[in-house]
Amino acid sequence: MDYRLLGNSGTVVSSLTLGTMTFGSEADEPTSHAIIEAFVAGGGTFIDTADVYSANESERIIGRWLQAHPTEAQQVVLATKGRFPQGDGPNDLGLSRRHLRVALDASLERLGVDHIDLYQMHAWDALTPIEETLRFLDDAVSAGKIGSYGFSNYLGYQVTKAVYEAKAHGWAPPVTLQPQYNLLVRDIEHEVVPACLDAGIGLLPWSPLAGGWLSGKYQRDEAPTGSTRLGEDPTRGMEAWEARNADERTWQVLDAVSSVAEEHGASRSQVSLAWLLARPAVTSVILGARTVEQLQDNLGAADLMLADAELTALTDASAPRVDDYPYGTAGVAQRERKTTGGR
Repeated sequence: MDYRLLGNSGTVVSSLTLGTMTFGSEADEPTSHAIIEAFVAGGGTFIDTADVYSANESERIIGRWLQAHPTEAQQVVLATKGRFPQGDGPNDLGLSRRHLRVALDASLERLGVDHIDLYQMHAWDALTPIEETLRFLDDAVSAGKIGSYGFSNYLGYQVTKAVYEAKAHGWAPPVTLQPQYNLLVRDIEHEVVPACLDAGIGLLPWSPLAGGWLSGKYQRDEAPTGSTRLGEDPTRGMEAWEARNADERTWQVLDAVSSVAEEHGASRSQVSLAWLLARPAVTSVILGARTVEQLQDNLGAADLMLADAELTALTDASAPRVDDYPYGTAGVAQRERKTTGGR
C-alpha cells in the first residue's frame, strides 16, 4: 500500500480508501466489519462514510467497529460528510451553520469519537452563503471537532470560490474534493482538476469502477442478470445499462482495459484503479465493496505498476469527447503553450 498526503494537509492516508456506502444496506454488519478488517490488514488507513448512508447506519456500524478495535482505530483516518436531509424540517438539510452544527455533533456521536479527521460538504448548497459554511468549518477546526474539511461533487468555480473566500478571511482552507472520476467519466478534467491542482486540493474519486462496468462484469448487448447492481435494477443511476451499452466508447475503453489486464495477469478492476491512482491531483481512490472478495481484488491495485505506454493507451482510449474550444485538443494545446494560435 502506498501512502500520500491528504491534499494540502499534513495528514497521511493510504492511497486506497474504504468507501462504506454499502454498509447497512448491501452489506450487513458482520460483513461490513469483515470488510473493514480486510482493508486494515491490507494496509488501508482511510475510511470514508456519510451521515446519509443507509440512514445513518453506516456511521453506527463503523463506530461499533472502532470501539471494538481500539488499537487498530488509532491508525484509522476517518472521514464523513454532511449536507443531505436528516429530518423533515426545513433546517434539517443544507450547509447552513444551524444544520451543520447538528449534523456534525450527530456524526461524532454515531461514530463514537470526539474528532473527525476530514469533514466533507456532500454537495453544493445554493441557498446558503458560502461564507457561512466556511466560517462554521473554520470554527469546527479551531474547536478540535474536525482536523480539516473538504467538498464532494463541487464544480470547478465552486472549488475556486471556496478556496479564495477562505484565504481572504484567513480561515482554514479546504484540502480535498470527492468527485465522480473513472475511465468512463472524465469530464472533471476540463475545469475541476485544474482548479484542484491550482489550490493543492487532493482528489478522492468515487465510483472508480463506473458502477462495476470497468470490472468487466457486463457484456455487450447482454442485459445483466443475477445479484449485480444492474442485474437487480438495469436502470440504476448514472451507470444504467441501456445508455452505456449503446455507447461505442464504453466498449472501446473496456477493450483497452482488458488488453492491459491480460499483459499483467491482473483483473480489469485493478488496471482501472491503477490508472486512476496515476492521475494528477489524485490523493486516494475510494473503493466500494459489498463483499470481502470484491475488496481484496481491488486492493491488488496498490501493487500494480503500469508502464507509461499502458497509461497512455488507457488515457487515449477513454479521452473525453468534448472537443469544442476552449476544451479539447486545441484548448489544451493552447493552455500548455504548445501553440500560439487563437481567435
